[in-house]
Amino acid sequence: VRHRRNIMTLLPRSLALRSLRFAAATARLPKAAPPARWINTEPPQSNIGPAEEPRFLEMVKLNFLAASKYTDMDPMMLEQIVACNSVLRVSFPIKRDDGSVYVVRGYRAQHSHHRTPCKGGIRYSEHVDLQEVEALASLMTFKCAVVNVPFGGAKGGVAIDPKQFSVSELEKITRRYTVELRKYGFLGAGTDVPAPDVGTGAREMSWIKDTYAVLYGMDDIFSNACVTGKPKSQGGVDGRTEATGLGVAYAVRYFLTNEAFCKKHDITMGLKGKTVIVQGFGNVGYYAAKFFKEFGAKVIGVVEYNGSVFNSAGLDVEALKEHQTANKTLLGFKGAERELPIDHASELMHEQCDILVPAALEKAIHMHNAKKIQAKIIAEGANGPTTPKAEEILIAKGCVVLPDMLMNAGGVSVSYFEWLKNLSHVSFGRLTRRWEERGKQGLLDVLKGHGIDTSAMGPEASSGASERDIVYSGLEDTMCKGVDETIETAMKLGVSYRVAAFVNALKKMEGTYKDAGFTI
Repeated sequence: VRHRRNIMTLLPRSLALRSLRFAAATARLPKAAPPARWINTEPPQSNIGPAEEPRFLEMVKLNFLAASKYTDMDPMMLEQIVACNSVLRVSFPIKRDDGSVYVVRGYRAQHSHHRTPCKGGIRYSEHVDLQEVEALASLMTFKCAVVNVPFGGAKGGVAIDPKQFSVSELEKITRRYTVELRKYGFLGAGTDVPAPDVGTGAREMSWIKDTYAVLYGMDDIFSNACVTGKPKSQGGVDGRTEATGLGVAYAVRYFLTNEAFCKKHDITMGLKGKTVIVQGFGNVGYYAAKFFKEFGAKVIGVVEYNGSVFNSAGLDVEALKEHQTANKTLLGFKGAERELPIDHASELMHEQCDILVPAALEKAIHMHNAKKIQAKIIAEGANGPTTPKAEEILIAKGCVVLPDMLMNAGGVSVSYFEWLKNLSHVSFGRLTRRWEERGKQGLLDVLKGHGIDTSAMGPEASSGASERDIVYSGLEDTMCKGVDETIETAMKLGVSYRVAAFVNALKKMEGTYKDAGFTI
């Protein structure tokens, strides 16, 4: 107090009195408690889905706690695994095309450093807040562990509606956000590697890569590996764009080849002829529908926020996507038997089908509509599309819920391949393709020499593997191994496939921590 009064004598009397009154008043205020880990300290954002349902971060925590009961892990180990290690929140201004100034809020969370770098997408959505980013980051950690991808989990977001900004404005936002990430240690090939998510794509990833390379790449030979999901011209890998949707189709197809799985749930084996409805027709939904059709299933319905279409004989997926791109809606598509307008679009999810693929945002299936779902299999293409209460209702009805942390892991799997490509500075297949072709051609020549006609084998019989062939093969192997491990644990413990996937992830993370040792 004596020192404070000495300082006050140097100030004008009126200002000194006001300062002392303010100090005395604040001293009497109760000290605020530090924010709890699971409490959102952000301004309240809109909560997608019914208000009675838990928010996304709480959903992840509930699933984590349910799975932890089936492990014998030390409570402190669980505490370490569940904690979000690092969080970044930034605000910065941009000048819009009309000359006005707009303040942008951005976030990045690194959930776990048990493996590095951290990995996770960047989404542009007005619903983004700190809690959502933390939840998605934690889900990424478990997702990587489930499919044996050696990354820690991360997630980022910018709280904007990208449809309300011009391309030049989005570029300004992306480049400035990149600088903020790098400034605070949340971007780099060995530190934190983003990827596309909702509202972003190869274009935004290209801007991030270019900004990083120009500002910091002169001393970093691996600067191209700072982000994945890039265009091929910028170091991207062939097959990344469709990876998440393709991974969903691969996983469902492989689930349906497992005799024990099909017998337990009274499902006929094989994907061919199964009916599919996809909710969300963006990147994940479109490619999932496309590959389901290629694998022999029948896509009978597609649901979007502003309309849905149905055809019992099957929809032409490619033609429907062209129609949506041209008209910004599914409505009016000539190949539809019937359509539902915006007010009733989501009701198509209640239609009878074998497989329902929620591939939009979280909490699409909740406690109020779960009873109306008639699909036998729910294959989660989006993150958190089914609430815990809804999953209880679905399982009680005999539905099979295939969890997001396994089903949509195709994106991060192929991002891993792209990261490896950028580190090695050579495309997959470049060193081996011609060698493989000569070997195959030699075998064909031997067969011809023995009088065997090989003309019906087609060009694939003598061609070497392209980059896309290698990526598709690696993705299928990754998804199939994850499915095998999940089914084995679910059957052994008698739990849901979500709990089984979490249990597998927790055990793998525990092993990594124990082998490496804890930092003091």
